[in-house]
Amino acid sequence: MTRSAIARPIRQALSRPLVQQPRNALVSLVSTRSQASVADPEPNSALKSGPPQLVNELPDPREENDVRLPRAVQALYLQPLRREAQYGVPTCDLQLRSFSIPNLEFFCDFALRAAYYLNLPAFGPVPLPKITERWTVPRSHFIFKKSQENFERITRRRLIQIRDGHPESVQIWLAYLQKHAYYGIGMKANVWEFDSLETGKKMDSQMKSLQEIVEQKMEHFGRDKTPGTVEKVKELLASERFRRTP
Repeated sequence: MTRSAIARPIRQALSRPLVQQPRNALVSLVSTRSQASVADPEPNSALKSGPPQLVNELPDPREENDVRLPRAVQALYLQPLRREAQYGVPTCDLQLRSFSIPNLEFFCDFALRAAYYLNLPAFGPVPLPKITERWTVPRSHFIFKKSQENFERITRRRLIQIRDGHPESVQIWLAYLQKHAYYGIGMKANVWEFDSLETGKKMDSQMKSLQEIVEQKMEHFGRDKTPGTVEKVKELLASERFRRTP
């Protein structure tokens, strides 16, 4: 046997550890190594491209009692969202009137948010000139006529314009505002609908159906709602019970 053949098993024996480590120790070593690398990243790791590593941190004790509001509630504290108009053709002018400015501003904000969710491009609110009305009323009569009292009423107005809106969407928007009307708010709407140039032909085609509806209503004009009333009276007069009455 050569010297290399004798030294090879000795080297293999010396390279083996005297006490074999358990498998769990290797797992714990790998886990601690990974946690340390995540908590304390290398200084050169920022230069490497890759997704950011997340670190599990305990929540701040000062923020434990703070409850985050939902996104829908947070949007109430921000300006209402708006849609962009493609052509800029006006389809509805809504004028809001009130004697109270806070109520007027609140309902304008409500109308803009409703228009956004109905996919209507809304513009405004534009402040219009206020309307001032004054009255002079005598406090008494006869010789005390010179003692008079003055009254004044100021009406505030705002204008909201809808552009490039579909007629049905505009009608739904106005009906929704009328259903949820706020107290002390008056509304006045001017609506424009665009049709084709052949409107006269459409009206002529609808004339027959309209005429039939009018004729059906004119048949019972001046009569009771139930045409069978006369027949019921004749049956009552011809009945035996009516004949036997003295």
